[in-house]
Amino acid sequence: MRKPRIDGQETRRNLLEAACAVFGQKGFREATIAEICHKAGANTAAANYHFGGKEALYVESWRFAFEQSNSTYPPDGGVAPKAAAEERLRGRILAIIKRIVDPQSHDLDIVHKEMANPTGLLAPVIQKAKEPFFQGFSAIVRELLGPEATEQQVRLCLMSVHAQCFGPLMRERHYKMGSADGLPLPLDSIPWDVETLTEHITRFSLAGIRGIRDHTEKAKDFPAKNPES
Repeated sequence: MRKPRIDGQETRRNLLEAACAVFGQKGFREATIAEICHKAGANTAAANYHFGGKEALYVESWRFAFEQSNSTYPPDGGVAPKAAAEERLRGRILAIIKRIVDPQSHDLDIVHKEMANPTGLLAPVIQKAKEPFFQGFSAIVRELLGPEATEQQVRLCLMSVHAQCFGPLMRERHYKMGSADGLPLPLDSIPWDVETLTEHITRFSLAGIRGIRDHTEKAKDFPAKNPES
């Protein structure tokens, strides 16, 4: 009595793994249920049985890929919660970079395709899934900026850290994925040395955050004079 249930779970997982790869390569509109099922070694009826249709499979495949990435690369980078804020920042940056350089991080590829040709199907699930990670990263940045920091400063610093990780590395990731089709790598290609990149981005970010903190504290101690006073 248990074997069908186990086989069903295996089929469902195979479909999700295949969907992650196909949606990540082709996007929602160009991917087909037939191709996904062929890759999973399942019939098309199995996809409808387990997911009810292409839209639901698309959403569940991103969620599955995201959870797989988080399991492989925990957002804290393996740094203890009680470690210094500088170390926790480095851990977050390390985790992000490791995910980006891993070709199996299909959640990133699916989002890239979604951004290029939006369906709107992923927005709710992405927002819900990423909220805890946004809050955790924000808390570290807020701690480094100090008690006088504004919410705008926190968000701008967080944006800057993320931009250093995602901007050039995601570009290079997709160049490498397309290189088999004859696309040349960019002339300013970044070396895929995870530790070097992590160290640089961490130091650069900390220097910027300290600069903003110093400026904020000085502005508090020496407020600008009113020109009419």
